[in-house]
Amino acid sequence: MDASRNAPLHDDRPQDTRRSRRARRADEATAPVDVTVVVIGAGQAGLSTAYHLRRAGLVAVGERGWERAAATFVVLDDSAQAGGAWQYRWPGLTMADAHGVHELPGMPLVVGDPTEPAAFAVPYYFAQYEDAFELRVQRPVLVDRVESDTEEPERLLVRSHSVDRTGETVVWRARGVINASGTWKKPFWPAYPGRGGFRGRQLHSHDFRLPEDLADGHVVVIGGGTSAVQLTLLLARVTTTTWVTRRPPAWRDDTFTPEVGRDAVAQVDERTRAGLPPQSIVSVTGLPLTPAYRNGITAGVLRARPMFSRITPDGVEWDDPDGPGEGWVGGAAHVEARTLLWCTGFRASLDHLAPLGLRAPGGGIVMDGTQVVADPRIQLVGYGPSASTVGANRAGREATRNLRRLWEE
Repeated sequence: MDASRNAPLHDDRPQDTRRSRRARRADEATAPVDVTVVVIGAGQAGLSTAYHLRRAGLVAVGERGWERAAATFVVLDDSAQAGGAWQYRWPGLTMADAHGVHELPGMPLVVGDPTEPAAFAVPYYFAQYEDAFELRVQRPVLVDRVESDTEEPERLLVRSHSVDRTGETVVWRARGVINASGTWKKPFWPAYPGRGGFRGRQLHSHDFRLPEDLADGHVVVIGGGTSAVQLTLLLARVTTTTWVTRRPPAWRDDTFTPEVGRDAVAQVDERTRAGLPPQSIVSVTGLPLTPAYRNGITAGVLRARPMFSRITPDGVEWDDPDGPGEGWVGGAAHVEARTLLWCTGFRASLDHLAPLGLRAPGGGIVMDGTQVVADPRIQLVGYGPSASTVGANRAGREATRNLRRLWEE
């Protein structure tokens, strides 16, 4: 039995007084803690993965007797509480309005009040789920880097530290890593001429809280996704808005069938298999024409203009305001604005995997389902075709199946 398996999870004292090769190698005071699989992230994808790992017979770190178990897993999450990215969404986003909330495997999601904020309801559900299946999520813990163990190259070292306890570090030595870190921590800010000289307020949807916070002047909402549509409608209740998009809004008036969903996932999957950065599922499926969206179009609120040519100190302007192209509307050449609200999406939070050199020339990571082709020890869930909540559940099962060899060999 490896002595490090009995080490406390957070302890700055050396666990082995002998100069073992592990003690000589580690740059932290604690020796690595051996586990079979490390799961990074406890959102929809991470919790689904943990559920399937437990179903496969793995024991969670912290559970009674885990040190003696043949196969173990640990879930590391950098948030202080359960809820994934949902806990950070704006309070006005209710369960009735939220798209993409799907139940986790093994436990139904019961919505007693559709007007309850998703930022409260979903974290409560996630917390119940963690307790029900004894997933023992370690939080708040930030993963700094994942790298190969130079002395045992078949293993991975996952270096992490406590967010709220200075100096508490743990190195996990794992056979496999399932990354479910999502995108919330990496909001995307595109570069546009004049952006640095704008004298008003610039805000990303990542940081939006209440529409009243932006009620002090005209708001230009930038982006063609669901969040841009929802926030434009929300802001229209308290101020004037202009909605701009890079492509004409792709409204979908037909029924979203399983076949449509599978086709959208297949298109995103094709990109990740080619090593290209994944597109969002919404960019492929288009925007559903809900009653609220129809009303917004009729009222003139959800009539998009094409992307402006530049940002000025007091607003935005277009070189060709009268020739917007099909699917857009025209307008004034210059629009004054107090706020630019960037609903321009997110990028996958994968910086901690950089030491492994997984990036392909196309800018993405070459994938085969959830498996990284360049390093089968790494599984990505909630990435590319599994970024939707339904896809995340399936991805957790697939990633577990792909790594089964690690505890059965």
